[in-house]
Amino acid sequence: MADPVAVSRGLSTPNLRFVRQTLLIAALLSILVACSGPGESGGEPGIDVIDVSGPLDASALEFMNDSIEGAAASGQELAVLQINSPAVLDAVGFEVLQATVANPPLPVAVWLGPSPAVAFGGAALIVTEAGERAVAPGSNIGLISPVVLGADGVWVGSGDPILWEASLPAELTEYSQQPSIRQYLQDLNGETFRTASGPVTVETIAPFEEGVTLKPVTFRQPGLGVRFFRLAATPEAAFFFLVVGLAIASFEFFAIGPGVAAGVAALSLLLAAWGVVNLPVRPWAVGLALMGWALLTAAYQKGGVLVLTLLGAVTLQVGGTFLVDGGGQIDPRWYLVLPSVLAVLFFFRLAMPTVQRARFSTRTIGRDALIGERGVALESFDPDGVVEVRGARWRATAHREAGLTEGAEILVAGVDGMFLEVEPAGSPREN
Repeated sequence: MADPVAVSRGLSTPNLRFVRQTLLIAALLSILVACSGPGESGGEPGIDVIDVSGPLDASALEFMNDSIEGAAASGQELAVLQINSPAVLDAVGFEVLQATVANPPLPVAVWLGPSPAVAFGGAALIVTEAGERAVAPGSNIGLISPVVLGADGVWVGSGDPILWEASLPAELTEYSQQPSIRQYLQDLNGETFRTASGPVTVETIAPFEEGVTLKPVTFRQPGLGVRFFRLAATPEAAFFFLVVGLAIASFEFFAIGPGVAAGVAALSLLLAAWGVVNLPVRPWAVGLALMGWALLTAAYQKGGVLVLTLLGAVTLQVGGTFLVDGGGQIDPRWYLVLPSVLAVLFFFRLAMPTVQRARFSTRTIGRDALIGERGVALESFDPDGVVEVRGARWRATAHREAGLTEGAEILVAGVDGMFLEVEPAGSPREN
């Protein structure tokens, strides 16, 4: 039987650090998933307000449908969908929710708010399906086509196809204006709703010692896990997580930051991947974003080449601006993409070189400690490349005549700014 102490000693410090980071990330994701469901209703039957904002992806639509079913199962008086959604992203989930709202198990109303709220695409049709609906002043309903982004405006539901035309149906203009959800709930007292079991008259007001008050109101929101992934539900947010994750990955690749950077990069790229999968992205725009990151990384590796840096920044901006085909509903706005591009540009031009200079100035890995050290070339030099010295990666430069190829043993001959000056091991300088 192997000695556990001996086995543990066989693991290098970087490997142990990687294991700890992996376990930490796995534990975090497990907690998020465990917290992703809606809370259970309890206490006196009253009113459930189901609050979902932002583009309606599959998880949000499922949460809304499950919350309506849960309110009915727990004997609630009324369920109110509080909507502020510029687009619908999942056709199947929308069709299920549409069927539930059209033939609900309990009275269901819709409030578009708080101001200024929007209901575009399928979100606007959810308003029309409700037995009662109200809109906060200053809110906007419209842009019905496409109903589901990525579905090309094709009819995927079971109701009247006329509602899927690009023009605004007359039904959308028939609503009351209610500035607050509390006022709306009060006005619903005594209203009769259609339900799957027949007409139901709701009572939203209950007697109180000094008069009357609203029945207990419970606000339902998606669980922590759903909200975590929905951080990337908008084009600008998805682009931000994509470029930040890639930038931090470069930071970690050059081994000039703490190991926790790998975990941050992994989480950012996970959120970006969620956004790319759920949003109607343009593949060529994603390609441009990746190209911009590659250009900025190459510019940094070569000592900050200005032309490559500017080209990378422009490519990033174009990729982010056209990242999503939003159908006029959630199109990326260039002025919200620009801060992400500037942040990444700052990171490559100032932050990474500053951190590397700080590492050169430390007592343990300063000039005196590096010069004369042996290492290995991780790639062929032309004339620059990357070497590994003392288990860390460094950018380096060598004479073209040196002919350094991947795997060649090198000697650190000097330090020039952010670069190590290297030459083949066994050169006359070493002898």
